[in-house]
Amino acid sequence: MNKEIIEYNNSQTDIDKAICDRLAQIIDKGLTDAESKIWHAHPVWFLKGNPIVGYSKLKDSVRLMFWSGQSFDEDGLEKSGSFKAAIKNYTDVSDINKKILIKWLEESKSIQWDYKNIVKRKGKLVRL
Repeated sequence: MNKEIIEYNNSQTDIDKAICDRLAQIIDKGLTDAESKIWHAHPVWFLKGNPIVGYSKLKDSVRLMFWSGQSFDEDGLEKSGSFKAAIKNYTDVSDINKKILIKWLEESKSIQWDYKNIVKRKGKLVRL
């Protein structure tokens, strides 16, 4: 696991650290070709420079976000924002359904919107 992500996870409370560690473990195994790093102060995984999935600590939960999640077939994610992102909030490590998370990770490899070039395209998203 990326050293910066380990540090991020270790800075959380015990409950949130357990959630972050579990998410990072599953994501790392599911996206073996991804680059992971802290981006905008949160752990994020990228495929060919395009942000795919990340998580962040909120006041009352840990939020998992898939940048292209609104286009996934697998249920369980909530729409977030005006682009194609979708989220799932966790308050306990037992809330993480590994089987579903693996399905979302599989979908994230083939269903992507081009966030990498959104600035060049002046806010317009194109599906890859």
